[in-house]
Amino acid sequence: MQFESNDLPSPSAEARAHSERLRACIVAEIQAQGGRIPFARFMELALYAPGLGYYSAGARKFGAAGDFVTAPELSPLFARCLARQCEPVLHALGNGDILEIGAGTGAMAAEVLAELARRAALPARYFILELSADLRARQAESLRERVPELAARVSWLDAWPRALRGVVLANEVMDAMPAHRYTVTEQGLAELYVAWNEEAGDGAVSGFLWQTGEPSSEILAARLTALQQELGEGYFAPGYTSEINLAAEGWLGEIGARLEAGAVLLIDYGFPRREYYHPQRDGGTLMCHYRHRAHDDPLILVGLQDITAHVDFTAVAEAGVAAGLSLAGYTTQGMFLLGLGITDMAMSDDAMQQLRYAQQIKKLTLPHEMGELFKVMAFTRELDLPLAGFALRDLRGRL
Repeated sequence: MQFESNDLPSPSAEARAHSERLRACIVAEIQAQGGRIPFARFMELALYAPGLGYYSAGARKFGAAGDFVTAPELSPLFARCLARQCEPVLHALGNGDILEIGAGTGAMAAEVLAELARRAALPARYFILELSADLRARQAESLRERVPELAARVSWLDAWPRALRGVVLANEVMDAMPAHRYTVTEQGLAELYVAWNEEAGDGAVSGFLWQTGEPSSEILAARLTALQQELGEGYFAPGYTSEINLAAEGWLGEIGARLEAGAVLLIDYGFPRREYYHPQRDGGTLMCHYRHRAHDDPLILVGLQDITAHVDFTAVAEAGVAAGLSLAGYTTQGMFLLGLGITDMAMSDDAMQQLRYAQQIKKLTLPHEMGELFKVMAFTRELDLPLAGFALRDLRGRL
């Protein structure tokens, strides 16, 4: 079985054994399904198979010791800006709750709560919707260490709450939702499936491999046809490959069904539809991260690497509006943070601390760093309130 590619670090013996267990689980499903599964299902198993998937097992994922660094780990200023955006929403609602989805290490929750405490604007409750037991434990530990006096305000959910008044926060959540992959053949649009190649003894290497086939559902077929009609044939030359995330759209429907009043803040990397499916982006947006190295092969290192796909923010906007939410803003991460006064937060009597903050702000806001690729989208319901994070530049017209 293949474990590494190019110059990726070699996994330890323990990590290889873990990957083999997940590989066997996926192969069993492939065989049970007649020899192949949609890539979306492969991605789901690789990331979330109970006890084995990348996010379900115990290996460290975030920070310098993991595979990638997210904005909350990069700088506390990121979460403090989010707290500044939450404050007027909570005030307008006469208090309310915060629901964070996929809380990572818990760093963002801790800093949001600390900043809201400093501003005398704490939510009634801070919920975390987290399916990984391992990450829940790390989040609880982080909260106890960082904000012990506020940790009791946090509770974890196994499923969506029935109703919510307040703010929903999701940072780098949609990119890790299982996405379908498709490609354009001479015969037309085809879905990409994952099959298993047993070692045949003739020089072939055992491992997962790609296969093409008809769309695995009527919904997917209809969405691909609609996409082709909207964008035109110029976007669909033979060999063109990309992704479509139906899970994210259904997820927005869940939020819309439960948010009674308040705001939704989504932060992720991606593009509006016509940029996402640009003809020059003919290999799609799929990306894998392993020990701070990025590559584009999701079929290796199963269970040991992150797998992501960029977000089609036009589809997200459409799904949110279809769920009864109002699209309240869309901008770059850089403009969002600057609109909330991130540069003011860098002031410190400690010269070295001020320098560190300045470097963090550059990483978070500069166009060639995280500032342009990452976007922020807001939805509201029953909330007549301008959102300061979108005051400097609102890009809804580009969707």
